[in-house]
Amino acid sequence: MHFDELNEKNYLMFAIKHYDNPQSVTVDDFMEDMKKFKYLKRLLKRYLKTGVLRVNLILNHLIILFNVFGDGTIPLLMYKMGDEYFPIIKTFLVYLDRLPDMPGIFTTINIDNDVKDLLDSI
Repeated sequence: MHFDELNEKNYLMFAIKHYDNPQSVTVDDFMEDMKKFKYLKRLLKRYLKTGVLRVNLILNHLIILFNVFGDGTIPLLMYKMGDEYFPIIKTFLVYLDRLPDMPGIFTTINIDNDVKDLLDSI
């Protein structure tokens, strides 16, 4: 499923289908992992507003999301985030070597060079 096929009615079912966390035993655990999308969006919003980027925290959230949602992470990210965050997300995906090989939305999105410079300095 492509991210633009996700909507308010089906994104949660899509997330459940892709969820794989052996340490999660309750719905609360699942919802806690889903909140990472919200936290990530808040961090990206803060970056656009203030110029302050919490690189390590963003990397941690992304790694956890990929660990528990696997291939479902990118469609969920793109659904949950606004277009204004796509260049930042793409830059992090390139850094983590998680950018999909398939043609799609990422071919038309440029990376954020300021974020790239910060990631290269790690």
